[in-house]
Amino acid sequence: MTDLMSRPPYYQGGHEAYADDRDNHITPPPPPDPPYVMPPSGGGRRWPRRVAGGAAVLALVAGGGTAGGVLAERYLIDHPTSADTTTSSTAAAATSTATVTEGDDLAAVVKAVQPSIVTVMVDGQQSSAIGSGVIISSDGLIVTNNHVISEDGTVSVRLSSGQTVPAKVVATDTTHDLALVQATGLSGLTPATFAADDSVAVGDTVLAFGAPLGLENTVTSGIVSALDRSVDTGTEKLSGLFQTDAAINQGNSGGALVDTSGHVIGINVAIATASDTDSGSIGVGFAIPADTVTSAIKQMESQIN
Repeated sequence: MTDLMSRPPYYQGGHEAYADDRDNHITPPPPPDPPYVMPPSGGGRRWPRRVAGGAAVLALVAGGGTAGGVLAERYLIDHPTSADTTTSSTAAAATSTATVTEGDDLAAVVKAVQPSIVTVMVDGQQSSAIGSGVIISSDGLIVTNNHVISEDGTVSVRLSSGQTVPAKVVATDTTHDLALVQATGLSGLTPATFAADDSVAVGDTVLAFGAPLGLENTVTSGIVSALDRSVDTGTEKLSGLFQTDAAINQGNSGGALVDTSGHVIGINVAIATASDTDSGSIGVGFAIPADTVTSAIKQMESQIN
């Protein structure tokens, strides 16, 4: 039978080799005890990576500099603009928004949810980062991943309409890799509605919203692949995550994983990739469950009230 399995590369003598490269008679060195930290890769990548069990590379999915893709740089150099200033009370989870019934098609779900998704940008003197976020109040309070905004820099957010406004980080939860960002000068936004974890089952259809590789207003579809996954990227240790095969890439961090009722079931946080040099989606992504997110939001709101 023909062997179609690909082999993960290892490094020998300063070049990349493969375990089945019999023509060159290369014998792979014994692997270190997993988990182990991969050496830094080129291209200015700033997100941490770690091999889990020697099989897959786990990575947080915020884009940084050119590492978020060629298109990401064009988005990051835009200058934020301000809008009229108004305020309103925040609502963490059970805020009203347009909902979609199970029988409606996915386009209707996208139409209902897209206004609640933003792109989060951090521009620093040495580097820039791009991720996604979910609106949780009509005046622009947004939940995203902590690793999206962890570097120093000027924060701004871009709405699905294309409007860009200044923002600031108002609270963080490093334990769950979550943060709250307050966009300024906004009102009348559409907050997302969060589902309960007990409504999620393996096999459910889901949509992932965000800005992969800087491509804003992107939606991908898949299913819930597994529940209660643990992820260790070297700097982040998260447990109780949902796994999904909806395509998630750098820039999707902080975006929403949504069910067919238009409710957020999780916040996209990490992916597994086949190797350290191949960082694209292979259909193994992870999201922080909604119950964890809404609980963390309440705790973070107490920091700013």
